Amino acid sequence: MVKIISRWYRSIKEIKKEDMTALLGKKVSPFLQWDWLAALEVSGSVAAKSGWQPSHLALWEGETLVAFAPLYIKGHSYGEFVFDHAFSQLANDLGLNYYPKLLGMSPLSPIEGYRFYFANQSDEIELTILMIKIIDEFALRNRIISCNFLYVDPAWRLVAEQAGCATWLNQMSLWTAGEQKNFSDYLARFNSNQRRNIKRERKSIRDKGLFVDTLHGPQIDLSVLRKMYGFYEQHCARWGVWGSKYLSESFFEMLAGPDLREKIIVFSAHSGNPDEPLGMSLCVTDSEMLWGRYWGSKQEIDCLHFELCYYAPIEWALQNGIKGFDPGAGGSHKRRRGFLAKPHASLHRWYDKRMNYYIRSWLPKANDLMIEEINAANSDLPFNGEQPPLSFVG
Repeated sequence: MVKIISRWYRSIKEIKKEDMTALLGKKVSPFLQWDWLAALEVSGSVAAKSGWQPSHLALWEGETLVAFAPLYIKGHSYGEFVFDHAFSQLANDLGLNYYPKLLGMSPLSPIEGYRFYFANQSDEIELTILMIKIIDEFALRNRIISCNFLYVDPAWRLVAEQAGCATWLNQMSLWTAGEQKNFSDYLARFNSNQRRNIKRERKSIRDKGLFVDTLHGPQIDLSVLRKMYGFYEQHCARWGVWGSKYLSESFFEMLAGPDLREKIIVFSAHSGNPDEPLGMSLCVTDSEMLWGRYWGSKQEIDCLHFELCYYAPIEWALQNGIKGFDPGAGGSHKRRRGFLAKPHASLHRWYDKRMNYYIRSWLPKANDLMIEEINAANSDLPFNGEQPPLSFVG
């Protein structure tokens, strides 16, 4: 039997793309593929100086990559969208240094789907337990008091819980197509008042003389993505020091590469000249899902955000057989546009006995309260007739 060797990597580029692709296959989330993670690192958006030190873990059998976990050493909690400030305060009260911490997620993207990846026919439970043991040893050796896996794949969550990880539930938004075939079907789900509101919001865009173009694949070039970066930068700047401008222009330019641009959708609003957009949004897609990521506009135009970030993407999703749309972080205004609240899980390990005891004692109550909050939010949606099933499992 070939011995399994573990190795840590300070950059995804230290692992060959073909080895990663062979391991991950084609079904992996776009946000965890080699090209996306490499673009974040090469562009400088994710680096030690920005508080995201790549520390990826891989298992090898000889020359064959058999398991992989994208991991980062974090010097802060920005760009995670799972807010652990209470954990940080607890650590401070206990006289502990909360940072650095070890983190598993696709950086800067609150996208469900994080997991460890394994070669076919591997024993996922056995390798997960082995990798977590290696992670525990790494954390203890480096005086790191916590390891956190965010927005985890629901299937892998069950495996990681068997390996001793604690689950914390938070909230995200999700639209699902279900039996809807077109935008009229989407509208039919709402009560008459909300149908009227959505029609009015879309009509207001047309009445302003605005057109919305959808750009995909070869239509997306450097020019388009540089304009998109300009809108992203402007939008972040509006929030001043709270703007959370995490991505560099170089990252947007790298999205023009042939492998990445096939996963990008840009919705561009203009008044007649497509080369002079007034606002743009950028989404990411695969064959089943659409994810809303970034947007911006040159000026405040009433309802333009709703059109570029919700209605046009939903219409495109229905035309292209997409099953679900995750519009990104944030929430209440999304509910009135058909996005249900849904729990997502993060998994945690704490290496201080006191911290581990206090948080694990608190989690069951916190998770129950989160499910109650989600069910309450979904019970008040403006749908026509019967409410959608609230069958999300915590």
